[in-house]
Amino acid sequence: MQVFNFQTKTQNVISGHQKSIITILFALFIGFNCYSQNTYVFVGSYNFNKEKKGIYVFKLDTVTGRLKKITTVKNVLNPSYLTLSPNGNYIYACTDTKTPNAGSVSSFEFKPQNKTLTFISSQKSGGENPVYLSVHKSGKWLVNANYTEGSVAVHSLTEDGKISPIVQSYSYSEGSIDKERQDRSHVHSSVFSPNCDFVFLPDLGADKIRCYQFDSLQKQPLQETPYPFTQTILGSGPRHFAFDPNGKYAYCVEEIAGFVSVYKYDNGRLDSIQRIPAHSDEITKGFSGSDIHVSPDGQFLYASNRGEENNIAIFSIASDGTLKTVGYQPTFGKTPRVFAIDSKGKFVIVANQSTGNVVVFKRDSVTGLLKKTGNEVKVKNASCVQIREYL
Repeated sequence: MQVFNFQTKTQNVISGHQKSIITILFALFIGFNCYSQNTYVFVGSYNFNKEKKGIYVFKLDTVTGRLKKITTVKNVLNPSYLTLSPNGNYIYACTDTKTPNAGSVSSFEFKPQNKTLTFISSQKSGGENPVYLSVHKSGKWLVNANYTEGSVAVHSLTEDGKISPIVQSYSYSEGSIDKERQDRSHVHSSVFSPNCDFVFLPDLGADKIRCYQFDSLQKQPLQETPYPFTQTILGSGPRHFAFDPNGKYAYCVEEIAGFVSVYKYDNGRLDSIQRIPAHSDEITKGFSGSDIHVSPDGQFLYASNRGEENNIAIFSIASDGTLKTVGYQPTFGKTPRVFAIDSKGKFVIVANQSTGNVVVFKRDSVTGLLKKTGNEVKVKNASCVQIREYL
């Protein structure tokens, strides 16, 4: 009788333990499944015709990497670059890009529960070729870079996503040594510092990374700083810019030279600590560096190469911020203009502009290497991709 009671109690303990494990596994499954069902991918493009689709929204299955089209937007010309508001409710786009006497920035409201993307407003960008925009962490300011004219413009934003006319702008004229590519200033991106108290403007035409202090309480928030610009190597062509998650280091991909420059960052100041090729030794010309991102864990940096390479260079990041080349991943398309890493660091999605395909890669968090999932979608002249998880 005593043995029977002992066995019964043991079985009850095991049964309770098993139930706990099952409960935990079920909760993890539900949580993971929710993540996979609420992650969306936004793709911009050069449609060159308002009657054609310009912005695409897909749902990302974070188990398989599959992309399922949710909705598209017409009646907008060349939405070449996209960014999201901090709360994810609004999409802001560079529109009318590469259009003579045009150039605008537009806003759209995204409702994941309804799977709709609806136009809200549009304003002149201050140049006929807006190429990049960023939203302040408060959600109240939008800063866009105009490539052709070499200028930056600031717009205020309302709580319901409307864009105001330009409240402040600066334009630049000086060029650099490459008379064909650097005849004048060409501002190629506008990137906030981690705390959003500074904004950086890589200027491909002038070989400078310009900087302003950003005072969000002022009607004209761009303020002069003791370090108005960082001079890059002449002929390098700085293009896109990224910070590590800790905000201690910054990285700039150089379009013309095909290098990545590494900077130590402190309160608006950039100090150069390394410059490393983003291209392989086999490539000796035709460089065309494009986009750059640091993984969410801060362990790896990725930079896309167009031109003859069409790949993503992969670097490990040391504790002092310096880079070491890990390898190169072909993008299975031509002209990888922009790519994005999801917030979990699990996937990298690349927009190949010339071949019009958006390709999904799985990222190994230990090695940093990328592996093709076999999932891709066709988007003609795909030029930008952004990923956002919605709770």
